Amino acid sequence: MGRRRASRGPGAEGGRARRPAGRSLEAFAEEVGAALRASVEPEAPEDQGGPGPAQLPCTLAMWELGHCDPRRCTGRKLARLGLVRCLRLGHRFGGLVLSPVGSQYVSPADRHLVAQSGVAVIDCSWARLDETPFGKMRGSHLRLLPHLVAANPVNYGRPCRLSCVEAFAATFCILGFSDLAVILLRKFKWGKGFLDLNRQLLDKYAACSSPEEVLQAEQEFLAHAKEHPKEEEIDPFDVDSGREFANPNRPMTGSRDGADSDTEDESEELGPDPDGGGDGSSSQEEEETAEQGAEARVPTEIWKGIKKRQRN
Repeated sequence: MGRRRASRGPGAEGGRARRPAGRSLEAFAEEVGAALRASVEPEAPEDQGGPGPAQLPCTLAMWELGHCDPRRCTGRKLARLGLVRCLRLGHRFGGLVLSPVGSQYVSPADRHLVAQSGVAVIDCSWARLDETPFGKMRGSHLRLLPHLVAANPVNYGRPCRLSCVEAFAATFCILGFSDLAVILLRKFKWGKGFLDLNRQLLDKYAACSSPEEVLQAEQEFLAHAKEHPKEEEIDPFDVDSGREFANPNRPMTGSRDGADSDTEDESEELGPDPDGGGDGSSSQEEEETAEQGAEARVPTEIWKGIKKRQRN
C-alpha cells in the first residue's frame, strides 16, 4: 500500500555531508583560513574550471519570513551566493540560533557549538516582531547578541538593529573567527563600516569567556557612555548654531558694527554746515543724503535684531 521510506545514511539529509563530530577547533581554524584565502582570490567561472564561491567551514542558515525588501535583504543575497541555506518554518536547527527570544548572550564559550553545527538567524522585520512565529523556528541553543551598532543603509547608527549579515559577522567576531566575518562582509560595499563602528565593543566581547562576562562588559560600556556622552559636533560654518563661529562667506558682527559706525560718521559729516553757509542747491543735496542715510540704517537695525535673536 504505502511506499517504504528510504533509509537515511550518513550525509543523506538534503544531499549535504555532515561535518565530522570530533573536529577540533584547530582544524576548524585552518578551514577558516583556507576559506578566507579562497574568497580574496579572483574567482574564475565554474565552466572554465574555477572552484566557484568559497565554501565556509560551518553551516549558515536562516528562516526567511518575507518581511524585508528583497533588494535590500542581506540574508537573501547571501543565499543567492550559496553561503546561506534557507529553512522552512517548523524545521529545527541544531546549532546556535540568534533569536530575540533567547535567554543568554553569544560568548566565546559557543566556539565548539558553532564549529560543529553552525549558526542560524531569523530574517524578520524589527517592526513586526509581534507577528513573527518564533515558536515555529525551533532550536536548542537560542542566543542574543549584545549591544552593537548597525552599519547597514537601512538602520545605520541605530543600536541593536543589525541585518542578517551583521548578525552573522558579529557572532563570528565574538567567537574569535573574525576571518569568517570578513568573508561575509566583503560581499557588501558598506560591510567594512560595521567592523569599524564596533571594533572596540567586539574586542571587549571576544575577550570574555562566558555569557555573564559579555553581559558585564556590555553594562560597563553603556554606563561609561552615559556618564561621558560625546560632545555634539559643531559645524563652524553653521551661522544658525548660536556658537561663537563665523561663516567666512558672511560679514562678522564686529565688522558689521564697524560698518554701522562708519555709516553714522559719514551721515554726521554730511550734516548741515555748522557755520550755516551754503546755497539752496547744497541744502537740497543734504536733505537727499539724510534720506538715504535713514534708509541705510533701517536694514542695519533689522540685521542687528536678527543677530541678537541668534545669540540669545
